[in-house]
Amino acid sequence: MISFYWILPFALIGALIGTAMLRKYALSNSLIDIPNSRSSHTLPTPRGGGVAIVVSFIASAILLGVSGFVPWMLVWGLVLPGTLIALIGFLDDHGHVPARWRLLGHFAAAALAMFFVNGLPLIQFFNFSLDLGWFGYAVGAVFLVWLLNLYNFMDGIDGLASLEAIFVCAGGAILYALANAPELFWLPLTLACAVAGFLYWNFPPARIFMGDAGSGFLGITLGVLSLQAASINPALLWAWLILLGVFIVDATCTLFVRLLRGEKVYEAHRSHAYQIMSRRTGSHRRVSLVVLAINCVWLLPLSVLVCLGVVDGVLGVAVAYFPLVVAALRIKAGQREICQ
Repeated sequence: MISFYWILPFALIGALIGTAMLRKYALSNSLIDIPNSRSSHTLPTPRGGGVAIVVSFIASAILLGVSGFVPWMLVWGLVLPGTLIALIGFLDDHGHVPARWRLLGHFAAAALAMFFVNGLPLIQFFNFSLDLGWFGYAVGAVFLVWLLNLYNFMDGIDGLASLEAIFVCAGGAILYALANAPELFWLPLTLACAVAGFLYWNFPPARIFMGDAGSGFLGITLGVLSLQAASINPALLWAWLILLGVFIVDATCTLFVRLLRGEKVYEAHRSHAYQIMSRRTGSHRRVSLVVLAINCVWLLPLSVLVCLGVVDGVLGVAVAYFPLVVAALRIKAGQREICQ
């Protein structure tokens, strides 16, 4: 039997060393992100370091399964879809995968994940319960595809996506403690450790970028964890959505504003609220730390209230998101003239 407390440092050290190796590989093979008019950085930087998160977490998750800490169905529900998403991102980082094939692969991975979590859990709101049955598989797949893509969209400045993942995972572990579901601790804590190992290299100023392989993997993995948590306690789905609030609101507001403006939403841009603020402040670190502060001071307490049943889930999400939406619109997220 492998002690769980050995798996956490294994995940952290594995990602730490793996990122260093990937950085050396990227430099020797000219896998460099060159700044352009759509970039939020100014210096050429190696990319693809998120593969270290993928490998470290997958190895650790399998160890958790072998040790009996985590059911194998959940392990495979994370490992198999996550591996497919990481592979697509890796190929895209090294060349170019057409958008239609990427999207097809994303939905295939999401469908696979929904199979392992047995569809969308029961949704509860304002004392009502909603079971979508087979239709829930489709709704859940769309949710996972959106989440993995928005995580990719939000990985545009140093440290932001890494800090967000660590916060959400740590917040999820706190919620599980409050919900008396200790069996759910292991995977988010392990993922947080793997991301922390990468963050050493990605904290502003970043020495390597995550890349599509890492950001897409984090997006679908967090999505699967949120759905699995909801199958244990329906309130946890709303609580996880609150924890992810900054990323969900920024990406969604930006998308809708660009749609309303008649822009091609599939084209690369730098009009997310966090990108605009990084240019206004001239600091990636400041924006990433402000987002972390918002998470800890605003979103975490609200997610706890929802988890404890003090606040209804839908109401909690609405209260959590409202000031974030106002802030995104005031910053003028999605407006082209701001980001040129």
